[in-house]
Amino acid sequence: MTDELIFFTNPMSRGRIARWMLEETGCAYRTEILGFGPEMKSPDYLAINPMGKVPAILHRGKIVTEAAAICAYLADAFPDAGLAPPPQDRAAYYRWMFFAAGPVEAALSNKAFGFEVPADRRGMIGYGSVENVVDALEYAVTQSEYIAGDRFTAADVYVGSQIGWGMMFGTLEKRPAFDAYWQRISSRPAAVRAREIDDALVPPKA
Repeated sequence: MTDELIFFTNPMSRGRIARWMLEETGCAYRTEILGFGPEMKSPDYLAINPMGKVPAILHRGKIVTEAAAICAYLADAFPDAGLAPPPQDRAAYYRWMFFAAGPVEAALSNKAFGFEVPADRRGMIGYGSVENVVDALEYAVTQSEYIAGDRFTAADVYVGSQIGWGMMFGTLEKRPAFDAYWQRISSRPAAVRAREIDDALVPPKA
């Protein structure tokens, strides 16, 4: 079984989150760029991800999809990078990574498409309301320097990416706490390097 890590992505997708995480680990990897549409829906790629979406990684014969799962997996697969707290200290790490992958992703996506949960139905949906989610997210980034404590982890890659994208595309209001947190983590060398790699892969506008 080969130890090669293959990264399936598109530079205009959530694959940017996984790219940042890969750069943080310092591991060697090979990139496979897939175009939206037929390439992602091809039989070969559907065997990797039946959803026909990126990102995905293939590592040691195992497939991992979903950006949050990839971040968590890579932190454990490359422990020397120090991107996950010790198991006994992972409460905040798991809490906020899964919060971002669940309520934050759902709430901001619905907001982007103009869907608002009726006030009398909020108890039926996991995130309740966009306002509740944004307030909880602000709480998360103000309790310590980083999401899981006093050092940067994989949770910051994922939560931070949600915040950065949300502010960029207008689905997340630009509160001072979000801006300060994003500025703190987005200037990391691995984050800058990942952006430069993906930016160079974006096709020029016609």
